[in-house]
Amino acid sequence: MIDCREALAAWGSDAFAQRLQALLVRHAEALPLQQGLQGSSVALSDELSAVILGSREAGGQIVVTAGLFYHGIIAGSCCADDPTPVERQTEYCEVRLEIDRQSGLATVSLL
Repeated sequence: MIDCREALAAWGSDAFAQRLQALLVRHAEALPLQQGLQGSSVALSDELSAVILGSREAGGQIVVTAGLFYHGIIAGSCCADDPTPVERQTEYCEVRLEIDRQSGLATVSLL
């Protein structure tokens, strides 16, 4: 879960997306980056960036769709003579956040 109270305070304004993007980057460890990999085997979160694709109110929640750009690597066998290059691969996945309006806590799921 991610504490989104800071972003929730800006709901309905232009600052909401900016605050939520910053929160997602700060809480990269709570995101399903490893599960969203397409072309590599180990997710790296050090250069994560987020884009808010859409948001709406539904019941007592704010539902947000976000795109995540990050890198992954193809991990080799860890042998000294392993020829596998350790170069970053660009990765992208989309997530859904369900932010509880009462508590400000969000659950995140991979789309």
